[in-house]
Amino acid sequence: MGAFPKAVQVLKSTGLWKVIIDHAENGKPLLGICLGMQLLFSDSEEHRLTDGLGLIPGHVVQFPPDRIVPHMGWNEVVQGEKNVLFQKIPDRADFYFVHSYYAAPDNEKHIIGYSDNGGRFASAVQKENVYGTQFHPEKSQDNGLTLLRNFAYITEK
Repeated sequence: MGAFPKAVQVLKSTGLWKVIIDHAENGKPLLGICLGMQLLFSDSEEHRLTDGLGLIPGHVVQFPPDRIVPHMGWNEVVQGEKNVLFQKIPDRADFYFVHSYYAAPDNEKHIIGYSDNGGRFASAVQKENVYGTQFHPEKSQDNGLTLLRNFAYITEK
C-alpha cells in the first residue's frame, strides 16, 4: 500500500505530475492501479487532505470504522455498463485487492465496476481516456492479465 501525500510529493518533485496530466489531457489512454487510481481523483483524506491529479472529479475517503481494513484479498467486481476494459472477463470475476481508502466519484457514470467491503464501493472507473482499478490486475491471474491486454488494445487505437 502507498500513501497518497507521499506519492503526490514524488510525482511533483520528479516532474511526472505534469507529464501524467498532459498525457491524459492529450487524449492518450491512462490506467491507474490501486493508489494510482486514487491519484486520478480531486483529493484524498489519507493522512491529511491532499489534492490529486483532478482527472476524475471525486474524493478518496477512508472506509468507515465498521469495515475490515485493510480490504485485502480476493473480491468480485460487478461490472457496470459494457466496457472494453472488461471485454472477455465474466461479470462478478474475482480480482485481488489491498487498500484502506476508496475513491468516491462525484458522478456515478464514471464507475464501471463495483465491489463490496461491508458496503458497495467503486472498484473500477473511467472518464473518457482515463481508467482506474482499485484492485491489482497484475496480481489477479487470468482475469487481471485479460484486463491488462484489454488496456493494451485501447492504447493501440
